[in-house]
Amino acid sequence: MSQQQSPDNVSIDEIPVDIDTTQSAEVDPADVPDEIESITRGLAGEQPPTNPIVVLKAARWWYLHGKGGTDPAFQWAIEWARHLATDTPSDVGRFDEFLEYLVTVGFADERHELR
Repeated sequence: MSQQQSPDNVSIDEIPVDIDTTQSAEVDPADVPDEIESITRGLAGEQPPTNPIVVLKAARWWYLHGKGGTDPAFQWAIEWARHLATDTPSDVGRFDEFLEYLVTVGFADERHELR
């Protein structure tokens, strides 16, 4: 299966990577693909995803389109994937930063709406 890709919109899976908006630090909720939004909201929920590959897909998107390695959604996704892979406790501080970030991104008006 061959797919045409332009130099400013590439992907390694079905989720496009818009080169023009990479690491812009400004994320518009309308620009977040549905699958990434669903995974991200799931990471904030009572029953987060348990497949590390799925979690890493979201981490990759947030790394590329958010604040890079300092993006709280990226950091929490990596932390959660680490937790899944090693069965060690996760960093609650990162989770709190992640929830606050989701409010600033516009996924919720307040933290309590995410759970």
